[in-house]
Amino acid sequence: MNIPFEWTLGLRFIVALAMGFLVGLERETGRKEHTPFFFGGVRTFPIVSLFGFACAWFFSNGLPFMLPAGLIAVTTLAVVAYIQKIKAGRFGATSEVSVLVTYMIGALSLLADVRFPIALGVVNTILLSEKSALESYVARLNRNEFLATLKFLLLALVIYPALPNEDYTRYHLNPARIWQIVVMVSAIGFAGYILSKKWGARLGLPLSGLLGGIASSTAVSVATGRLAREVPAFAGAALQASLLASSVMYLRLLVLIAVFGSGFSLRLDWRMEVLCVVGLLLALTVRKGTTGGEAPGEFPSIQNPVEIRVAVGFALMFVVIKVGVALAKEYFGQAGVLGLGVFSGVVDVDPFVLSLVQGTLSGRLMIQALLLAVMVNTLAKGIYFTVLSRGNRFQSMWRYMVWAACHVPLMWLW
Repeated sequence: MNIPFEWTLGLRFIVALAMGFLVGLERETGRKEHTPFFFGGVRTFPIVSLFGFACAWFFSNGLPFMLPAGLIAVTTLAVVAYIQKIKAGRFGATSEVSVLVTYMIGALSLLADVRFPIALGVVNTILLSEKSALESYVARLNRNEFLATLKFLLLALVIYPALPNEDYTRYHLNPARIWQIVVMVSAIGFAGYILSKKWGARLGLPLSGLLGGIASSTAVSVATGRLAREVPAFAGAALQASLLASSVMYLRLLVLIAVFGSGFSLRLDWRMEVLCVVGLLLALTVRKGTTGGEAPGEFPSIQNPVEIRVAVGFALMFVVIKVGVALAKEYFGQAGVLGLGVFSGVVDVDPFVLSLVQGTLSGRLMIQALLLAVMVNTLAKGIYFTVLSRGNRFQSMWRYMVWAACHVPLMWLW
């Protein structure tokens, strides 16, 4: 028989003492020699924690004013210490704020679930001890990447929970479900963008294209096409990067289909994998032929995929295409759906693919329309690269045409 563990008064007292000692030990070991004024150490912080524990004990035994009175007393002590520190020519209120947190840890050790004050004590100590690491990270932090992270959190944690989770119209448009798709696509694109920025320059141009393809294979094709035109010596490496980025697109779509396709990917996965392998093989046939130096590993023209405007545009495009697929099938039959696939392949293949796997089309028609859209998209990227690169047109165009032709037999195999 399992006997439930009970946090007795004595054990809670030990927790308060241990957490205060932990913070005090960090402050004491971080103290610099010959410091003109130093507030708190291995004795002060445990005492403050025990003071908070004692005030909490009085609070729970009929003296409610003791808890706020103790907080006022510790705050006064911290303010006096901070004034003295300023007079000594030192700035920063980390120790003074930590002593307030330590008081709360002592009080919570008695009043709350013990895991909470333990977590506060450990996290507070880590933040105090990792000052240099945190400051170094902030110094290296890219403001654009930071803003992109905030925008992604806005998409995922603010907008998404506020949307209604129910179907509207006869086309079953669910705002929460649609925005869930937007968040997922943005997350994958954002991950590729960060990986490309962080590791692209170290891995070289082709592998940088591979990472950039997670974010946007079309953007990589455009960027590498321009690079091939501006620096002809890197035309081969640029073409290889473009092909690798387009190969990643098939895997990215396969992940999205697996998440939102309700088992549909089982009939599509081998087709997408074959097409991905074809792209990788075509990329390996490219001879870089550089005349010296190394190609840049980053693409300045690849923009951050997490933008509110882009997310709203993707959602609207998804809605339009989903309704368009239903209307095309209703009025024009199979030809209408395939025609819409051609159009979507030129514009943006992701909304079309996701609207297909979220719809009610039959398996064969769905696979044909999906592969047709992907084929057109691949061919369009080949045209983008070929037109922009100018001097490398034959080498790029025949590879993309062979790649596009490989889609045709896969549309009819069942």
